[in-house]
Amino acid sequence: MSTRTLNTHWIAGEAVAGSGDMIDVVDPATDEVVSQVPSGTAADVDRAVAAATAAFPGWAATDPAERAEIVRRISEGLERRAEEIATTITREMGAPISLSRFAQAAFPVKVAASFAALASDFAWTEQIGNSLVVREPIGVVGAITPWNFPLQQVVSKVAPALVAGDTVVLKPSEMAPLTAGILAEVAAEAGLPAGVFNVVHGTGPVVGEAIAAHRGVDMVSFTGSTRAGRRVAAVAAETVKRVALELGGKSANVILDDADLAHAVRHGLGIAFANGGQVCGAWPRMIVPASRQDEVIELAVAAAAEYTVGDPSDEATRIGPMASEAQRDRVNGYIERGVADGARLVFGGPGRPDGLRKGAYVRPTIFADVAPDSVIAQEEIFGPVLTIIPYVDDDHAVEIANSTMYGLTGGVFGSADRALAIARRMRTGQVDINGAEWNPLAPFGGYKQSGNGREFGRHGLEEFLETKSIQR
Repeated sequence: MSTRTLNTHWIAGEAVAGSGDMIDVVDPATDEVVSQVPSGTAADVDRAVAAATAAFPGWAATDPAERAEIVRRISEGLERRAEEIATTITREMGAPISLSRFAQAAFPVKVAASFAALASDFAWTEQIGNSLVVREPIGVVGAITPWNFPLQQVVSKVAPALVAGDTVVLKPSEMAPLTAGILAEVAAEAGLPAGVFNVVHGTGPVVGEAIAAHRGVDMVSFTGSTRAGRRVAAVAAETVKRVALELGGKSANVILDDADLAHAVRHGLGIAFANGGQVCGAWPRMIVPASRQDEVIELAVAAAAEYTVGDPSDEATRIGPMASEAQRDRVNGYIERGVADGARLVFGGPGRPDGLRKGAYVRPTIFADVAPDSVIAQEEIFGPVLTIIPYVDDDHAVEIANSTMYGLTGGVFGSADRALAIARRMRTGQVDINGAEWNPLAPFGGYKQSGNGREFGRHGLEEFLETKSIQR
């Protein structure tokens, strides 16, 4: 049974069929093909960029309040189709339906609304001495997005770009492309002019590189792996366009010896296992006092036992399949590597969960006594694998937290002042203290090889603007 939604390119306000091969969209729980999208070409990108270029002058000249109102209507349109979005994402990439409703479908609604609300108070112009400083749209934005949060990652780029006055050419992930079609339909219904938002399906090496290299694209905003981000930056450098990168992570959850241990472990495990661990901002490293590691293990194992693995359409499921068979193989390979390297396996392990012989399933896994410099503590696994790493004092905890090439998110649990002091020392773009709630107005982005640039809030809007000084 196929998933019904727009599964063509969307260029200049029209559905455009592909001229070449088709790409299967596979349900990772059943291995069933649920839809197909066209495998786009450089010529398709040329056509989309031409449409975005033609639409840019009129859209850039539109009053920011009117642009924001259309984005607000897009938010409302996404909310009306929330159940369709949730079920579509569950089928195309395996997120449990409860998570798809709570996050995959709901977060894009909140993010779009937050950007719409920013326009009225944003400093579009500023007087500095005899200079009028003007914030203007950058032009045509190429957006390249991943499969793990397929609509959220798209809206996090498209909403601020539209409010800024930019036009967009989007390449969604070919593994989870279907909600991009829903967004195109919703945007058109909201009154977005033709050509302002365009979608070209296809692979990274073809469509992604064509967008990054295109002379008509003024900025590329990319979310994905650090390896792919390096390639996007290298290709884009030939035309010296702006590049914003939100890349991989290997984030640390530092639990201090005065923390509420039960809360810290349960919450930390939830962040580590969310979306099956397929989250760039997950906390796969739990850094704990050596003297309390045994307590942490007991709590973590008990909490992990509550994570039901199975059919993602079942309301009781907390971990569905990995997004593809290739991703399942990757995660299972890291679990095998952890065992081979001598980390202490305390939960899960290699192989498929009992009773799940079909589908891209892995066993949620916890390792303890993990060496900070080991492969499973340094490389991004992108699966439900938690590594518990003991430390001897606060300085040692900070050293371990900062010891990877990544710096995207993190957590600290402990007394307020002490936790804040540790958070300030962590070389990462976002730190939550004692499980603080997500703030869609706060900037999000990475240090080191987790990328550059920021998403969300005022900082996220500024990413899509140029700055001009007019002296008078």
